[in-house]
Amino acid sequence: MSLCDQSLPYVRAISPYQPGKPITQLAREMGIPVERIVKLASNENPLGMSPKARAALEAAVGTLERYPDDFELKAAVAAHTGLGRERIVLGNGSNDLLDMAARVFLAPGRSTVFSQHAFAVYPLASLSVGAELIAVPAREFGHDLDAMRAAVRPDTRLVWIANPNNPTGTFVPYPQLKEFMRALPGDVVVVLDEAYNEYLPARVSADSKDWLGEFPNLVITRTFSKIYGLAGLRVGYALASAEIADLMNRVRQPFNCNNLALAAATAALDDREFVARSQELNRAGMEQLVAGFRQLGFEFIPSYGNFVAFRAGDAATVNDKLLRQGVIVRPVAGYGMPEWLRVTIGTEAENRRFLQALETARG
Repeated sequence: MSLCDQSLPYVRAISPYQPGKPITQLAREMGIPVERIVKLASNENPLGMSPKARAALEAAVGTLERYPDDFELKAAVAAHTGLGRERIVLGNGSNDLLDMAARVFLAPGRSTVFSQHAFAVYPLASLSVGAELIAVPAREFGHDLDAMRAAVRPDTRLVWIANPNNPTGTFVPYPQLKEFMRALPGDVVVVLDEAYNEYLPARVSADSKDWLGEFPNLVITRTFSKIYGLAGLRVGYALASAEIADLMNRVRQPFNCNNLALAAATAALDDREFVARSQELNRAGMEQLVAGFRQLGFEFIPSYGNFVAFRAGDAATVNDKLLRQGVIVRPVAGYGMPEWLRVTIGTEAENRRFLQALETARG
């Protein structure tokens, strides 16, 4: 008998998370020079990190012999959100926070609800603790809140909602989301994943953290990986009631955010000019890609994030042809979308390169 047979069966049932292909991997596989490769696969900020974050990171290099002190970042998040430190949990990226929520509220004999075409980490984190998955069919590639409410069972303890959703880019209007919260049993926790919150246009934006007083069963997760450009440092935060935050901190790994991440995130949170530039670049890039899809005749899903999903038909073949031209996008067949690909919004030049490569790949 294999030792692996002694592992938990629900752990063996997990399909490992597949990240976007790294530039260096494509360079090795195809023999393409790194400088000729454009990566638009992982929703990274094409502007990189803010100057303030970079300066803070460089200054923190001299502290690496010491264990981290997260006081400054928690204070910065508290000032940014207007919430007390006791409501804040820091994570090694927001994925770490999703895992903490699953560990606190899910177990064998409990179920969890999430939407079709939603972020792959929700079922992964849930399966890792033995919970039963309830996947609800999407409505127009987005969350069907009525169906999700109907899917909640007496043993359901956690509902996952991404807003905007990855990989489809769809957005649930805040009034609908608030009504969903009011209709949900109070003993069911909702994890509201707002990794792309900062990309929302002002016309649809609202501050969900203001709901925490009304909904003690709400957990909001955010990240520094997207608009703040710190994906490689892995840092995010959750906002919750003091009671839930305390439980999440009990399962949180000690020192889960390193010194460099803490310093850079604290500075990035204060760099409003960089955030504004990133938002403007994203707005212009979205217009560029949408115009290109329409000109080339590709169906796409209107997106509220920093990426767009488009129907490629034979997506695997189109993706291979893009790779051979040095352009990396994200296949999403694993999300139940075998004909679709997802492309991150890059710089004007990167977007143009992608559209030219897509026209060639279409054949």
